[in-house]
Amino acid sequence: MSEETRGGGAEPDFEERLRGLLAGDAARVRPSPVPYPEIRRRGLVERRRRRGVTGAALAALAAVPVGAYALGGTAAPGPAGPAPTVLSSARPAPPGPATASAPAPTAPTASAPTASTPVATPTDPARPVSAAHQLLDGITFEQAAAGLGACLDYDKAHRLPKDPTYTDLGKPADYRIILAMRSTGDSNAPGDGYFVVAVREKPVPARLICTVKDGAASGLNTSAGDPLGGAGTPVVPDMNSGKLYQQSVIDKGAWKLPFRWGIIGGHRTSVTRMTVSYGDSAGQVVLDHGWFVATGTLHEQVTRAPRLKGYDAAGKLVYDSDQDPSYEKTLP
Repeated sequence: MSEETRGGGAEPDFEERLRGLLAGDAARVRPSPVPYPEIRRRGLVERRRRRGVTGAALAALAAVPVGAYALGGTAAPGPAGPAPTVLSSARPAPPGPATASAPAPTAPTASAPTASTPVATPTDPARPVSAAHQLLDGITFEQAAAGLGACLDYDKAHRLPKDPTYTDLGKPADYRIILAMRSTGDSNAPGDGYFVVAVREKPVPARLICTVKDGAASGLNTSAGDPLGGAGTPVVPDMNSGKLYQQSVIDKGAWKLPFRWGIIGGHRTSVTRMTVSYGDSAGQVVLDHGWFVATGTLHEQVTRAPRLKGYDAAGKLVYDSDQDPSYEKTLP
């Protein structure tokens, strides 16, 4: 009874005290204010970081050729280029063994003719074996061919009417030029010019020596038949080539010097090398399809003809003009 009275009488006081306690706690446990400045600062930092990443990606794109790569999808090909390669975030496959890529084949191209590659025509004579040693004194092949044509025209123009012994010498394309060199005028034939020596094989073997002065033929010497004839020697000098290594007999002992000279003839296949000497100097010899062409320059007066020697493949001397009874060793 007394407890109930104590409890009932104390209830209003207890509730009042409890409310006071709760009110005090509520004042002390106030929520802290929202940190707006910190949230704003972090937001700015995050936006700057994203702009940096985007800028780096754009810089990487700028470093790659236009139309070569695309990010996040397939880019359209350029107007004249292949479809671009797409970069993906997938892990790349491990590299396989390296293989060499073969170069793309290129179509063959025809080389245009140059000054060092002359173009032959059906009307041209054949060229000598060595232009450097057979086309001398600055005479070009074209000049020598023109001289040969002038010589053949000269022959036709000077044939006797109805001459039964006349043989047409043919056309330039039938011949091969084996020598062209300057000619020196003398008392018998004044005026310098150049010699053209040409040979043919068909229809009948023939050889011509022609002098050209001022673009016109002024003298022509021809022979027909095998250059070796019936001779038993491995080298056969042409008996009419004396006009190439002599000046006029009238001027004997008073030739114009220096004097360009030459001598031609036939040789057998057993002869693989030849030498020549004339007066005070040695000359050079070229073997051209069964013919030999020897040339040089004379610096002194002479009384003996050029001396010729021939050798076989083993280097053995097989011919010496000093031992050839048919060779005129002394000048007239």
